Amino acid sequence: MKMRAALAVMIGSLSVASGGAEAAEGHLADAVNRNVLRVCATPANLPYSDEKGEGFENKIAQLVAEQLKRKGVENTWFPQGTGFVRKTLSEKRCDLIMGTVQADEFTLNTNPYYRTTYALVTKPGSGLEGVTSIMDPKLKGKKVGIQAGAPAADYVAKAGLMADAKSYLFIVDTRYQNPMQDMVNDVRSGEIDVGILWGPHAGWYASHGEGEKLSVQPTLEEKLPGLPRLEYRITMGVRANETAWKHEINDVITKRQGDIDKILLDYGVPIIDEDNKLITEPRMTKGTN
Repeated sequence: MKMRAALAVMIGSLSVASGGAEAAEGHLADAVNRNVLRVCATPANLPYSDEKGEGFENKIAQLVAEQLKRKGVENTWFPQGTGFVRKTLSEKRCDLIMGTVQADEFTLNTNPYYRTTYALVTKPGSGLEGVTSIMDPKLKGKKVGIQAGAPAADYVAKAGLMADAKSYLFIVDTRYQNPMQDMVNDVRSGEIDVGILWGPHAGWYASHGEGEKLSVQPTLEEKLPGLPRLEYRITMGVRANETAWKHEINDVITKRQGDIDKILLDYGVPIIDEDNKLITEPRMTKGTN
């Protein structure tokens, strides 16, 4: 399964309890810790999360805990990849995944709390800062960086850019490898002309690391027939059938949407609405009581 970086990685299976929804809800008190917010998280995975609490998912988790009047956040750390859900959420070592894709088959999804897309990372003054489509003729003859196997790679191939493309790994343990940072470093050095990255990665790495801050332009093109989507709604995830807990989290999202938006925007995450228009200011917060 692909998740985060337009479905970066989350391969695993959820244990779905037998019996009806009423039976599942009857065990909710055992499944959810009411003293602290127990979160499944990936270590060394900025801009999302890290052990120091420096990622935007760490900050949003703190916000959720505050709204639910919990004493704090307790993280269960597990590298993203095979077994993530099975070894964390399914085993009840935690109660919430902070970022998953809407309609992800392995979790029960909350309402989406942001929608984002791939982005093009370029150097200021390159003449490519205004490009919003991988199909733009301005990219012809340019050296493009792309993660092999990512949804955007299909668009690079369709646009005829693969001959000059540089490939980077897609599924990695970010504790040991960081192809996203490598790609952005290559933009800065001139090794490639444009890097195509999942929006949260693009926004973060373009403004971090050595050298100048780079331009980030989200792709705002329509999905092409026969190709995957480039934009996704991101939700939080809970165990299957824990609908009361899901509704509790949905209520937090509704009440604190503006605060969530501010965190995301502070981290450079490109947020887009359902019409693929950029959201540049936090949406209205409905209150914290």
